Amino acid sequence: MAVTESAPAVPPAARTQNRPPGQTDRGGEHEGILRRQSQRESAARTYARSLPIVPVRARGLTIEGADGRRYLDCLSGAGTLALGHNHPVVLEAIRKVLDSGAPLHVLDLATPVKDAFTSELFATLPAELAADARIQFCGPAGTDAVEAALKLVRTATGRSGLLAFTGAYHGMTAGALDASGGATDVRVTRLPYPQQYRCPFGVGGERGAELAARWTENLLDDPKSGVTTPAGMIVEAVQGEGGVIPAPDDWMRRMRRVTADRSVPLIVDEVQTGVGRTGTFWAVEHSGVVPDVMVLSKAIGGSLPLAVIVYRSGLDAWEPGAHAGTFRGNQLAMAAGTATLAYVRENRLAERAGTLGARILGRLQGLAAAHPCVGDVRGRGLMIGVELVDPDADGPNDPVPPPAPSLALAVQQECLARGLIVELGGRHSAVVRLLPPLTLTDEQATAVLDRFADALAAAERAHTPRPPASHPPASHRAAVSRNASGPSH
Repeated sequence: MAVTESAPAVPPAARTQNRPPGQTDRGGEHEGILRRQSQRESAARTYARSLPIVPVRARGLTIEGADGRRYLDCLSGAGTLALGHNHPVVLEAIRKVLDSGAPLHVLDLATPVKDAFTSELFATLPAELAADARIQFCGPAGTDAVEAALKLVRTATGRSGLLAFTGAYHGMTAGALDASGGATDVRVTRLPYPQQYRCPFGVGGERGAELAARWTENLLDDPKSGVTTPAGMIVEAVQGEGGVIPAPDDWMRRMRRVTADRSVPLIVDEVQTGVGRTGTFWAVEHSGVVPDVMVLSKAIGGSLPLAVIVYRSGLDAWEPGAHAGTFRGNQLAMAAGTATLAYVRENRLAERAGTLGARILGRLQGLAAAHPCVGDVRGRGLMIGVELVDPDADGPNDPVPPPAPSLALAVQQECLARGLIVELGGRHSAVVRLLPPLTLTDEQATAVLDRFADALAAAERAHTPRPPASHPPASHRAAVSRNASGPSH
């Protein structure tokens, strides 16, 4: 028997709230598609569970669903859509390839489209890396590029061990999962990632980052640590799935020195942070760090699947065919990627993301002052996280309140009811994440923040415990007792 699921409830009044004028409700089609998806697709579905919508049209920030409702999309394909949905320069680049008669599948052969993409990508890289770089075209997803990076440094160094960080996320294939924070069969040495709000050493700030760095140095230099010199270190300049946690710039520079002094290749995962997302074209530019390997995907394909690694030529130890893939030559993605990279660069969208992101953070911090359930607001550029907490509960030995994942889920659902798509992340899925396109206008940012503020207030009201009646009837007390283990909202 097929297992079905119930979608998060959307209040009836909200179902028509964002419908365009004159648009009829195609609810039957909408519900039918969702029902068939639930019956046929794998239980591994993720976004479809919390976002029960059926997109049929999209442009820029806006998605229209099969039910006629419109949504402001602050998920952006998990950061893939740097220019939003169906940007004209992206569509034109794709049409140009389609109309040219060029082959769409070419394995790893050289083509004009590929040459243009590589040239544009190298023009955006840190100059020191671009001057001495090689590029490896991998399979279509970011996790494929992570696998290639790990395999490359092991091949080049002849070593097998890896250094990774708590809270990391590098993909869903076996090697990438081993280096991610959710690994259960640990074959990778895990290091502390500095956090301001939930510092693993309980101090935060510069002192917390200093302790994290000293821990790493001691582990590598202590002959009795049990950790031999590794093949590489992989790190995110901003942890995305880990809760939108920016690495302190001084700490990033320290990790560069630690690895360089010990001849350990430094891999920086820029899959989600790249192409202007954090306020610089690549997130490592905030610290001035030049890594040995950069892992790139998501936005570099202009909304289509594309993943590469770029690395120092001295690491190029591959034998022919040592790392291959049938779909490493995606011509449409390269054309769309070239157009996206050039548009972001020429229109200075990275700087724009930094400026607008700072304003958004300021307004969200104002919300935090008025809502005790907002524990922390953080991020860089247009990669923003709002951590929700239970202000009335004290975490064990923790100077800050415990996370509130059920409240975060309620905020996400209230946002959806108001036509705003947001994502959840963080260690306990208690961080509401905003990843709007870099083309976000001031007016759109205001609309996003207004809807978020309204959703936060509604969710907070629903989660605020009501004072018990002074003398509840016995029947009421019995009903409460019977349902004590049920849903809290």
